[in-house]
Amino acid sequence: MPEIKNRRAAFDYFFLATYECGIVLFGSEVKSLRLGDASISEAFCTFIGGELFLRNMRIQPYEKAKNFGHDPVRDRKLLLHGKELAKLQRKLKDQGVTIVPVRSYFADNGMVKVEVALAKGKKTFDKRESLKEKDVKRDLERGR
Repeated sequence: MPEIKNRRAAFDYFFLATYECGIVLFGSEVKSLRLGDASISEAFCTFIGGELFLRNMRIQPYEKAKNFGHDPVRDRKLLLHGKELAKLQRKLKDQGVTIVPVRSYFADNGMVKVEVALAKGKKTFDKRESLKEKDVKRDLERGR
């Protein structure tokens, strides 16, 4: 099963905590996800009326579902326990903290899951430091 990752998130943010949540989808969206026709690189999470929603996740319309297609960039509800939602809402009040989707995948039971992270934005020098660490790690693996 395909796994859709947000590689940019790890470069732009420090992850404070991660959560696995379900997502409300149409049938044609699930079929498109099975084909890997999705992107979460520009997606973000927001609270609307006490519920967590994933915005800007692009899932291409499934070709064989012409009559029952879906909007590629609609808001999708994320499913978490009430205690987790309350905890996230409290943490979001901190300065510079946001919720970003890290990856979307199919669980062992066939359900689509989205891993979201409570994240704090990196400064430019933090990003440079991350790149240096990555280069050093790569060089060590090569045996230099």
